[in-house]
Amino acid sequence: MPTSTTHPRRDTFRIPKRRRHVPEARAHVRRVLKDWALDGELADDIATIATELVTNAVRHCRVSHAQVEVTLSIRGCGLLLEVSDPDKDKLPASRTADGPEGGGGLGLVLVDALTERWGHELRPYSKCVWAYFLLPEAPPCPN
Repeated sequence: MPTSTTHPRRDTFRIPKRRRHVPEARAHVRRVLKDWALDGELADDIATIATELVTNAVRHCRVSHAQVEVTLSIRGCGLLLEVSDPDKDKLPASRTADGPEGGGGLGLVLVDALTERWGHELRPYSKCVWAYFLLPEAPPCPN
């Protein structure tokens, strides 16, 4: 995929921290990917992971009246998806199906399977969970 040096590709949007807005976030991600001419299995994977991370943020953020911020950007040889919320105390943790959460956290197993890498970081006013996807048309990149 060609990237422009004068117009880096980046899109950021916010949704209210409510479950009913998760499909809106997924639709927005899909529109961005279509605008960037990303489709097929990679676009499906990115939309799936965006839905999972947004759902986790909505479900676990304990800050009243919060918003969830989603950023998509082309970085190096891939696409970086970032999902941020203001609850810095709730960090992502994978769990097993028989764990105390009754199956919660299994979505992060999917995140691990569909991404090149993922993680989280604390920022001054938020927590960000990020996922990185390699773009097949990108020039070769160092590891």
